[in-house]
Amino acid sequence: MLAGLIVLVWALSGCGAGSDRTVGQSIDDTNTTAAVKTQLARDEISSLFRIDVDTNVGIVTLNGTVRTPDQIKHVEQIARGVRGVKDVVNKLQVQTR
Repeated sequence: MLAGLIVLVWALSGCGAGSDRTVGQSIDDTNTTAAVKTQLARDEISSLFRIDVDTNVGIVTLNGTVRTPDQIKHVEQIARGVRGVKDVVNKLQVQTR
């Protein structure tokens, strides 16, 4: 149990990751990622696809594939509407068949 807590604190503090983020920023980013994922899961269109979400100092990066260019825009709009999101880097791609 103690070892798990030490690893958690180490990870959140950015030790070894070369990150300049504080523990508070790491927690904020984790919460922002969770909020974006929750909104995407609630959406009928975006919940049909596997979309990876990562947040670093409030900047959300979206990775994955969707079926149409309109869906790329739609997913980005959802992410931008989440509190705590400062910007969105949209790396979504249209899935080729």
